[in-house]
Amino acid sequence: MTDSLATLGVRAGIARSPFNEHSEALYLTSSFVFEDAAAAAAGFAGTGDGYVYSRYTNPTVAMFQARLAALEGADACVATASGMAAILATAMVTLRAGDHVVCSNAVFGATAQLFGGLLARFGVETTFVPPTKLEAWSAALRPNTRLLFLETPSNPLGEVADIAALAALAKRHGALLAVDNCLCTPALQRPLALGADLVVHSATKHLDGQGRVLGGAVLGARGEVMDALVGFLRTAGPALSPFNAWVILKGLETLELRMLAQSERALALAQWLETHPKVRRVFYPWLASHPQHALARRQQRAGGAVVSFEVEGGREAAWRVIDATRLISITGNLGDVKTTITHPATTTHGRLAPEARAAAGITEGLLRVAVGLEAVEDLRADLARGLDAL
Repeated sequence: MTDSLATLGVRAGIARSPFNEHSEALYLTSSFVFEDAAAAAAGFAGTGDGYVYSRYTNPTVAMFQARLAALEGADACVATASGMAAILATAMVTLRAGDHVVCSNAVFGATAQLFGGLLARFGVETTFVPPTKLEAWSAALRPNTRLLFLETPSNPLGEVADIAALAALAKRHGALLAVDNCLCTPALQRPLALGADLVVHSATKHLDGQGRVLGGAVLGARGEVMDALVGFLRTAGPALSPFNAWVILKGLETLELRMLAQSERALALAQWLETHPKVRRVFYPWLASHPQHALARRQQRAGGAVVSFEVEGGREAAWRVIDATRLISITGNLGDVKTTITHPATTTHGRLAPEARAAAGITEGLLRVAVGLEAVEDLRADLARGLDAL
């Protein structure tokens, strides 16, 4: 098929039933019927064709997996119940007790808790490093380092890590590089083409695009890791439901259009925020003031939808800006066509230790806006209501 993202987002992965439907079919079934006992045995043994049980094989989920794989340029995709389930599955099939992980200290709060807390209980140690400092990644490597994990751009500060350089570092060390591509999606960035071994998604965000359902995915080359992910899904059960897969599958049809339009609005909003006297600093990769602006321009197609900014006055001032909004939704979610605002220090990163938040640059005056598809002038007016009153 074509390499065009626009076409792949609409056409890739379609598998029509004998009814020859135009819209992808939704298969709401827990199990599948076999012709005879021998076929059932072959299905459960993995030697036969067809579907067995929707925990790990379902036609609608398979269509979603095929379409996302086509967009990411991946050989294989395994869908999961959520983005965090995708990260957990990645860790469970690549790590064992005694292994070591090097992880960006600018990952999502729950990701930091997973690597730094939950996995530590099972003998997996994690070293957290700044995502943009290649020398810190290199210095943190140990003989037992098996996985390098990062988000780029990071949430919420939009720090951009050099995927190609980290991929080369991981390869030299015999480790795997996994990249959370949540904020860019394949519409703006393709980590596998830059050398990453695995790509992780929270499909809950931009892939769905309208804040409707939860979902996740892990993508990579066919082989040991992706085969192990299927086995983990079958045994542990963090499966994506067929209904959620169908919703996200339809979301992929408009992914490129949405990501480019939301990035355009985000840039315009970021440029306006930089001129506002009550804004101390704006974080957005497409701004010339961003420390990794040149890298972002090389690595990404656009800046993405997330804009963060810091106001003077700490938490009190930040909350005043949030509470003055009338249009923007106050919620921790992102990737929606409805613009959202949150205070990361007390929401998405609120469960991190204060020193971990400080190391990640999450200050009390920081606000994150995930830009949707509203008119930019309306978003400016909504934020100005609180900013002008500070």
